[in-house]
Amino acid sequence: MKPYMGLIVLFALLGTGLAQNVDIGDVEAFKQALEQDGFTVQQGGLGYFDFMKLYNMGVLPAAYGNNPATKYLVYLVPPASGHDVTGKISEIIQALGVTTKVTPFWSLRPDEAVVFVGRTPPECRYFSLDQFLMERTYGNETRWIFAPLCDTVNNLIIKTEGTPDGSLGNPYNQTTIAVSTADKGIDQRIRAAAQSAGYSDGIINTQVLPSAMLNMGVEDNNSDTFAVFIRGSLFADEQAGDDYIANKPAIVLRITPNESTELDLYDMPELRVRGTGTTEFDLMDDLEQLRMAILNKYSKLNATELPTSIALPDGADCVQRGIDGYGPTNDACYLWSVSQTASSATPPFPDLSQYYSYLRDSPITLGNDTNEFIIVYGVNHVATGKVTYENFVTYGADVWNGVGMITDLDFNGTAEAYLPDNPNAKYLYVYKIARNCSGDTNCFEVPYNAEGYGIDLDQPLFIAWRLYLEKATKTGPSYSEIVYDRAIKFDPKE
Repeated sequence: MKPYMGLIVLFALLGTGLAQNVDIGDVEAFKQALEQDGFTVQQGGLGYFDFMKLYNMGVLPAAYGNNPATKYLVYLVPPASGHDVTGKISEIIQALGVTTKVTPFWSLRPDEAVVFVGRTPPECRYFSLDQFLMERTYGNETRWIFAPLCDTVNNLIIKTEGTPDGSLGNPYNQTTIAVSTADKGIDQRIRAAAQSAGYSDGIINTQVLPSAMLNMGVEDNNSDTFAVFIRGSLFADEQAGDDYIANKPAIVLRITPNESTELDLYDMPELRVRGTGTTEFDLMDDLEQLRMAILNKYSKLNATELPTSIALPDGADCVQRGIDGYGPTNDACYLWSVSQTASSATPPFPDLSQYYSYLRDSPITLGNDTNEFIIVYGVNHVATGKVTYENFVTYGADVWNGVGMITDLDFNGTAEAYLPDNPNAKYLYVYKIARNCSGDTNCFEVPYNAEGYGIDLDQPLFIAWRLYLEKATKTGPSYSEIVYDRAIKFDPKE
């Protein structure tokens, strides 16, 4: 083995702790092969992008729908040669303690690539590498888009050393390479360099930047800005998940050809198609029985049934209309207890209070009376096989700060108490949200405001649901095949 085999990442970014001695292959040989092929190679890494920390520090005006139980890693990419990290991005980087010249939001020439070399997350219910369009100029206006570009590389489709010959195998804690580029020729040259350094072509994933719908480039102020986020949810071993976030066993390379090349741009790749034709609608009668059982149990209280709608727009819709997507993934459906879908054109890092006044016009608040609470109920989409993982989160409506997450692991058996004689109760769930659970099981106590980690008594709130990854399609379920989750607010009658 060469002296630099089993390279470890020697720096930590956006977080604490140094990388462990984890073998991610002969990175130095890979870099040398790229340089010998006429590329300039700049090295970056991964960073823990903590939305709540940035909000609490006053760097961001909102938490933007953070998922409180998911820690987002982001590629930290060196800027283009001759360019600096300035403005709000510089503030973010400094606030999170990064001294290296890197940025989480970057522009790219059509003949460049950004390459991840490292380990996948340890075993968890879901993980993905998700590529986003972050900023775009429409006319003279720069807008925040935060919309996915194409499909994710997720735990059901990723190619790693643990997934030989394209089989599913073991995608967790395995070495992988992911190439973000718009150009076929660049991709092929990167693959050849990786193979010469001992990496198998079977572990390389290409995430196409579809140039036909993008403004590639680094010199023009109208160039699009991109990001790649890694999200892992519900680790089988919580400590292993924390260690992965802290140690970030990967590097990120910006690869630039030294001489101009003839472009051979990728076409827009085919997307994985949502939907199987099988729906959950046979459970509608059972869900109505559950609704009536909930209302009957709390008949002495005032009941306000909250609306449910699709929360976030589709990524392609965001790009075409220039509206803010708030970081959805194609691997999920998003619902919330609001009567309309978020659909606003915003500047980068918007103050949400200026764009979503309807969240305050009809506010739902949660007091500390023991007879004031919210019942969340619906179909357990994991039990029906429509998703592999789901959760719901309570959010403060002013800054979209998530303060606690309930997952499908908490759902089992919760509907049987309401429908003891219904065999389909196993496909349903009921959960309570309150300030004081008073000993009730299957109940989440909403904390008071504590630097964004809680919600004040007079602060409006909403519930949001995430439904991840249908196994049959390896992407998000179809909205037309799921039964929407629901919520009812109860409080004392006057």
